[in-house]
Amino acid sequence: MNQRKVVIVTGSSAGGIGHCVAHGLKTHGYRVFATARKAEDVEKLKSEGLESIQLDLADSNSINSAVDEILKLTDGRVDVLFNNGAFGQPGAVEDLTREVLRFQFETNLFGTHELTNRIIPVMRKQGHGRIIQNSSLLGYVALRFRGAYNASKFALEGLTDTLRLELQGSGIQISLIEPGPVTSRFRTNGFELYKKNIDKDKSVFKESYEATERRLKKEGPAAPFTLPPEAVLKKVIHAIESKRPKIRYRVTFPAHLFAWLKRILSSRRLDSVLGKVE
Repeated sequence: MNQRKVVIVTGSSAGGIGHCVAHGLKTHGYRVFATARKAEDVEKLKSEGLESIQLDLADSNSINSAVDEILKLTDGRVDVLFNNGAFGQPGAVEDLTREVLRFQFETNLFGTHELTNRIIPVMRKQGHGRIIQNSSLLGYVALRFRGAYNASKFALEGLTDTLRLELQGSGIQISLIEPGPVTSRFRTNGFELYKKNIDKDKSVFKESYEATERRLKKEGPAAPFTLPPEAVLKKVIHAIESKRPKIRYRVTFPAHLFAWLKRILSSRRLDSVLGKVE
């Protein structure tokens, strides 16, 4: 029986954090199951030498099917779950329909929650496990025109903090990773969703959306202090291998800066600062 630690990584398609982490952990000797929503991405991951299974976090049947297949392949063992799969829906809060907001939560929160709940009993039976949630600096501070994503990550942080308390004594440890700007296809995917779901011409924010469009279409780093996804990989490895993993890992200077500003500034002063961020 293969005794390499078994890791599930969600959202592993090319060009992002999940893809980097899947390859990085495989290089470190882990048995990695890199999951992705689209069949063509699964085939590409397989061609790169990864074990890959289709998993759509917005689809309960897909989640259950993927977990069943992984458990069959590993004799019922999962050591690490890295919940990375997520996307960001741009748009002012008052321009978000109920359906659009619900779809944001289906992947970023509900699907992640459902997958985690399938894996927890496996880890409880083993007496050990690591769950790593990829959150965001937007899980503890809010920025304009990112309300759907903000809300999903704030909710993920609250759910994770509660789960951590409930897992005490189980042998399962859970950590949050809170990146700032990291190189990925996040903006590209967000721009497609913006065009699909936001009617700029009917919005009171029409002029402000022009700045949003420039940000989403910008070539190169999304913001100052952008780091490559390897910065997240480093934190994931620590969360897996440390005897005492951190509860929160902040990645990039902005993630540390905004956490510090939130501690020292009044809410009104913090709003003044955050309101200037495009």
